[in-house]
Amino acid sequence: MTQTQTIRVLIVDDHDMLRSGLALFIQTHPDLLLVGEASTGIEAIDACQRLQPDVVLMDLMMPQMDGVTAITYIRRQFPTIQVIALSSFVDEDLVTATLSAGAISYLLKNASIDGLANAIRNAYAGKATLAPEAAQALVNAAHRPPVPNYLLSKREQEVLVLMVKGLSNAEIAERLIIGLSTVKKHVSSIFTKFGVTSRAEAVALAMRHHLVSE
Repeated sequence: MTQTQTIRVLIVDDHDMLRSGLALFIQTHPDLLLVGEASTGIEAIDACQRLQPDVVLMDLMMPQMDGVTAITYIRRQFPTIQVIALSSFVDEDLVTATLSAGAISYLLKNASIDGLANAIRNAYAGKATLAPEAAQALVNAAHRPPVPNYLLSKREQEVLVLMVKGLSNAEIAERLIIGLSTVKKHVSSIFTKFGVTSRAEAVALAMRHHLVSE
């Protein structure tokens, strides 16, 4: 990278204080340029379209659209944009789902200033950075025993495939030509069979155990 090049960064987090802190951090590095902020996954996708950042700092737990789903959309629509996931905690399923969705790096929000700056530079260069806890989570996930059969129906399997692709309930209903209430029932049934309570957890489990195929 030459001295005239700067890395365009987009911050995505639903907490104003954290976005402000990250913005101040970026401003202290002459090779980094803050091009925008977003507070939801939906806003992040729109911002990527308008601002064309090089690197996105993505929170994973947000209202309206979680970070894993947003990463899936962004990497599918804007493959040149790299995404660094920032999380307050490490969960084996979440780490696996985040990286499978296309994030190049997974860091904790307590990362050092220098560590985060270097992670942004690495992401811009196509190099991954993992918090030690995230790397350990991947090792733990790889050594877990085989998952039992969840006995999804054919329609539930179809719904799950589209969930993993990042489609909303309304989009799934349109794609499968079924009612929105029917989709919600299938999603609820999938949650029950998986023993999870959120879409992100269901997608994470499906991706980690390869329950869907392209």
